[in-house]
Amino acid sequence: MNRLAKETSPYLLQHAHNPVDWYPWGEEALQRAKTEDKPILVSIGYAACHWCHVMERESFEHEETARIMNEHFINIKIDREERPDLDHIYMDAVQAMTGSGGWPLNVFLTPDKLPFYGGTYFPPVKAFNRPSWTDVLLALSQAFKERREDLETQAQNMRDHLVQASGFSGKAPGQDLVPHEELFTKAQCETIFNNMMQQGDKVWGGFGSAPKFPGTFIIQYLLRYHHSFNEPKALEQALLSLDKMIRGGIYDQLGGGFARYSTDAKWLAPHFEKMLYDNALLVDVLSEAYQLTGNELYARTIADTLGFVAREMTDAGGGFYSALDADSEGVEGKFYTWSKEEIEHILGTDAALFCAFYDVTEEGNWEETNILWVTKPAAVFAAEQGITEEALERSLAISREKLMAVRAKRIRPGLDDKIILGWNALMIHACCKAYAALGIERYREMGVNAMKFCLEHLQNTDKQSFFHTFKGGVAKYPAFLDDYAWMVRALIALQEVSGEPEWLSKAKELTEYVVNNFSDEGGIYFYYTEAGQTDVIVRKKEVYDGATPSGNAVMAANLLYLSVVYDRKDWSNRGIHMLAGQSQTAVRYSTSFGVWAGVLLQQVIGVREIAVVGAEYKSRMRDTNRHYIPFKVMLGAATDQPGLPLLEQRERPGETLIYVCEHYHCIKPVNYIEEIINLK
Repeated sequence: MNRLAKETSPYLLQHAHNPVDWYPWGEEALQRAKTEDKPILVSIGYAACHWCHVMERESFEHEETARIMNEHFINIKIDREERPDLDHIYMDAVQAMTGSGGWPLNVFLTPDKLPFYGGTYFPPVKAFNRPSWTDVLLALSQAFKERREDLETQAQNMRDHLVQASGFSGKAPGQDLVPHEELFTKAQCETIFNNMMQQGDKVWGGFGSAPKFPGTFIIQYLLRYHHSFNEPKALEQALLSLDKMIRGGIYDQLGGGFARYSTDAKWLAPHFEKMLYDNALLVDVLSEAYQLTGNELYARTIADTLGFVAREMTDAGGGFYSALDADSEGVEGKFYTWSKEEIEHILGTDAALFCAFYDVTEEGNWEETNILWVTKPAAVFAAEQGITEEALERSLAISREKLMAVRAKRIRPGLDDKIILGWNALMIHACCKAYAALGIERYREMGVNAMKFCLEHLQNTDKQSFFHTFKGGVAKYPAFLDDYAWMVRALIALQEVSGEPEWLSKAKELTEYVVNNFSDEGGIYFYYTEAGQTDVIVRKKEVYDGATPSGNAVMAANLLYLSVVYDRKDWSNRGIHMLAGQSQTAVRYSTSFGVWAGVLLQQVIGVREIAVVGAEYKSRMRDTNRHYIPFKVMLGAATDQPGLPLLEQRERPGETLIYVCEHYHCIKPVNYIEEIINLK
C-alpha cells in the first residue's frame, strides 16, 4: 500500500496497491522534491479512462518499472476530475510541447513544479512510434542530472507561455464606441451557422470525423438559430445528429444513457465510459428539441437517460455520481455487448426480430461481438416486417426487459462515486429543462434533491464558498470557476421551474462571490482558480467550450440574466464586454465556442422578460415552460415583490397575469401564454 490508500478518489484508490511510491498532490510530495532535488513525475487520469487502466497494468504494477520511478522521481498521481486546475495547466503544457494531449497524461516537472517534458500513454516496450516508458524514465533522469540548466530554461519558457496564454483581458478595441446592434449582428450569427454546417456530417449527423463527440452546444445553437430565423437546414442537421446518436451504439439501447463519444463516424462503437456531464448536456438539448418538435422519441430518450441516472448514478442523499467505467473484467464494453447465441438463448422465438432490429449477427458487428444499435427507424423496419410499429415496440420492450435482467447479473463496470459540484449543477440544470419540457414532477424533484445535497455537503462553513468534490463524508478542494458558474445557472433554472425566489437569491449571492474572488485584473473575465490558491504555477483563464461549457461563457450568460432580474447595469456591461472580447473567435471557430455563439445569438434576437404575478403563478409558469422560448428571463410570485423590478407593481386583485417585455417595451398582459402569438 502506498500513500494513495488514504485518499477518497476512486481513481487514486485504484493505484493504492501499485509498487510505485505514489503521493497525492500536496505539500508533502512537493517539499520532498525540493529537499531531495529530484524531478517530479505527475501522472493524471480518471477512473473511467480505459488507457489509464492499460498503462497501470503494463507499467505501474510492474516491480522493476516501479523501482526506476521510485529511485529517480517523486511520483504524484492526480485525478483530473478532482483537480481540473492542475490538469488544465499541465495538459496545456504537454499540448504545447507535443501538439497533442489526452489521458493518461504524464508530465515531468522541476522541483519548482514547472513542466519540462510530457506525453500521454507510453507502452512498456517501444511500439506505436512511441518510446517505452522505461526508456523515457531513464533518459529524463539522465537529462535532469547532466543538462539541468537547459531543462530549467525550457521549463521557465513554458511557464511564460502559459502565463501569456491567459493574458487576454479587457474590452475589444473601440468597443464602447460601437452601438450594441453593430457589436453583435445577424451576419455574425449566419457565419457561425455556415461554419457549423461545413463541419456537419450530412449522412450520420454530428460534426467532424471520427472520433465523434456529441457536440451538444453546436446542436443547441442550430435549434435556436432555426427558431430565430426559420432556417430549415439548421433544424435538419440538429435533429439528424440527435436521431443518429439515439439509434447508435453510443446510446445504451437497453439501459438508457449515453457513452462519452463514438470511435467511428456512424455512432456504432462508443468508448463505453458514461460521464455524468455528457448525459446532462444531452438531456438539455433533447429537452429543447422536444419543445420545438414534440417528437416522442426525444421524450422517451430523456425518460430513459434520467432513469439511468436515477438508477445507477444517484447517491442515497440525492447527489449525482461522476462516471461509469468503460471496462468490466478488464475488457472494454464487456458489460454492454452480446453474442447472437446468448440473445437467442434468452429470447427464444423473439430473438430473430430483436436481432434484425438491433443489427445482431453471428460474426458480430464489433470486434467479434455485438453492440446494440438501430440501423433503420422503427416505422420503416416495421413496414418491411409486415407488422405495425406498435406491435414491433411491444415485442422489443419485452425483449429489452429480459436482456436487462440478464445484464444486471453481469460484473458491473467500476463506478466513480465521487460527487463533483459543477457536474451536479449541470445535471440539476438538465433535470429542470426536462421538467420544463415534459412537466414530469420527478425530474424537478431530482434537481431539487441534488441541489439540497450540494448546499448541505459541499458548501463551506462560511456559507459563501464551496468545495469542488465530496466522497465518503469528506468535501475537498476549493471549488473552481466552472463549479460556481454552473451552480448559478442551475439555481436560475430551479427558480424558473419552481417559482421559489430563494433560488435566485442564492444565484445572486454566488455571482457576487465569483466577482469578488475570481475576477481578472481588468475586471472583465474570470480566472479558473480562486484568488489566494498557492499550489498552481499560473492562474489560467479558460474560454474554450470543450466537453463541458466554458465557465467564462456561462458566467457571461449568468451576468446578463441576473442584470435583468436585479437591474444591475454593471453586470450587464460586464457580460457584454466578455462576449465582445470573444465574439470574433466564436465566429471564426464556431464549433469550439458553441456556448459563446449561443450568447451572441441571444444578444441579436433579444431576451423576453416574463413576469407572472397572481395566486396561480406557479401553474402559469409551468404552462409557459412547455413552450420553446430559448431566450427568456422568467420570474413569478403571488404578489408584488419589492427589490425585483420585473415583479413590482404587477399585482391585480383576483387575477393571475403574464407580462412580457422585450426591446425596452411591454405588451399587454395576458392570462395565458397561448394568447401571445409568435412568441420566440
